[in-house]
Amino acid sequence: MFSKVLIANRGEIAVRVIRACRELGVATVAVYSELDRNALHVRLADEAYALGGQTAAESYLNTDAILDAIERSGADAVHPGYGFFSENADFAQSITERGVAFIGPRPAAIEVMGDKISAREAAEKVGVSGVPGSTKILENADEIVAFGNDHGWPVAIKAAYGGGGRGMKVVNTADEAADQLASAQREATAYFGRDECYMERYLTKPRHVEVQIMADTHGNCVYLGTRDCSAQRRHQKLIEEAPAAGIPDDIVTAMGEAAVAVAEGCDYVNAGTVEFLYEDGGYYYLEMNTRLQVEHPATELITGVDLVEMQLRVAAGEALPFTQDEVQVRGHSIEIRINAEDPAGGAFLPSPGPITSLKTPDGFGTRFDTGYEAGDEISQFYDNLVGKLIVWGHDRPTAIARALRALGELEIEGVATTIPADIAILEHPDFAALEHSTKWVEDTLDLSDVSSTAAAAPADDEPRVRRDLDVEVNGKRFSVSMWVPESAASAAPSPQAKTRRSGGAASGGSNSGEVTVPMQGTIVKVNVAVGDAVEAGDAIVVLEAMKMENNVAAEKAGTVTEIRVSEGDSVGGGDVVAVIG
Repeated sequence: MFSKVLIANRGEIAVRVIRACRELGVATVAVYSELDRNALHVRLADEAYALGGQTAAESYLNTDAILDAIERSGADAVHPGYGFFSENADFAQSITERGVAFIGPRPAAIEVMGDKISAREAAEKVGVSGVPGSTKILENADEIVAFGNDHGWPVAIKAAYGGGGRGMKVVNTADEAADQLASAQREATAYFGRDECYMERYLTKPRHVEVQIMADTHGNCVYLGTRDCSAQRRHQKLIEEAPAAGIPDDIVTAMGEAAVAVAEGCDYVNAGTVEFLYEDGGYYYLEMNTRLQVEHPATELITGVDLVEMQLRVAAGEALPFTQDEVQVRGHSIEIRINAEDPAGGAFLPSPGPITSLKTPDGFGTRFDTGYEAGDEISQFYDNLVGKLIVWGHDRPTAIARALRALGELEIEGVATTIPADIAILEHPDFAALEHSTKWVEDTLDLSDVSSTAAAAPADDEPRVRRDLDVEVNGKRFSVSMWVPESAASAAPSPQAKTRRSGGAASGGSNSGEVTVPMQGTIVKVNVAVGDAVEAGDAIVVLEAMKMENNVAAEKAGTVTEIRVSEGDSVGGGDVVAVIG
């Protein structure tokens, strides 16, 4: 087993890996950006090193900074988590060339499967068919139009080097092609560092079913059941279940065997997920994610297998301790992603800010994985996952009831969350009857009256005299404590607090003419110029917050009289970005 593992990630997954390492007696090394200087994963790790910067590109996607931290820490293995560099073959190669173990697949397998186009071709070679689509990088919107006209609309644009719904856009008509391609490329660049995209036919009512696989270096590869991830918004998952219910056993077996065939076809090692779309009794290969998935705890609860422990053991050269025949699926589990977003009638608006109170549920079959504690801050620069509520029941109805009970106990204050939408999903008869699909949340579920507020916790007037501080010596983080007078005990303003742009917050009232942004973020596109005529509902600017793009629309028709922002500008919630006369 390894002596020291560096986790090249942040948040909930970094915490998850740190805990698994601690149980195995393995020391851990955290890395962090300026905004994550005192994050939970940093506090829990045995050592921590500064990467510098605020955005992902400046920190967690800074290869040189991470390689330097590996060298200085003396780590003999690196766990990439998910997102960031987890599916980057060049990063994995850089690690292995230094004699450091990469806790994931070999670089060659990442190269094949991390590129979703070559992954489709690899699957076809072993007899696993996918949704009709293109196997070349998109050069322009005309290619999308031609494909849609030939194969039918809608068409899905996907990031070739991404996953998790990031960089995915649906094109419903030819007129949307250019804008949606540009948006997909921007999101792909922001989240994965590359803008290449491809396209495929977009099925209208499929279920999203994935198969968890684990392979070792001794030629063993098994699948550990299925997961259903159909409850989505913006092609990103809200609720996942294991196993995928209501699918005939022979099809489940066929999908599992197909997943193993895909993995073996690219000489795959370690944890991975093969994804399928299931519709009308048929299934289609979608993609392979060459990493641990966010929803891996759902599989852990029904199989009893600690997937992160297995990742560590396999990367250290151990053989899998079980065969396919020994894999047993018991009961049903549900994982609910708790995101810092206001459902806002279905808009799901990001809600960055400090978590003033966090009280997690407990009880039989109840687990909560998070990278935050009360007092920590959800930054606009990173994914907005606050935590994951995972429950187990002896059957699906029991798991649903337990999930609703646990959601009722979960209290998060300071940021708006998706909890009200999660409850609406779990309580809906379509969900109970397995009549939902990947577009059900957006097309069918009525969220018009569902919203969340960023309620603040009551002030704590108890005097405090101890201060825990973080200091850096040559880039390495140390935690120290000091005692101060009671008069200095009140909390200082957060160093992450942002000063609002000139122009300030506006009332944003109906038909005011002032176009305001609903949240903190970055302007990535300005769609209009002074003098342009616009209609109510037209997108004036595109705002990126927490790696998601949001159209900010005009409230009334008129003529643009003022534009107060440019592409690349940072804005705060309520800032006026344009005026319509």
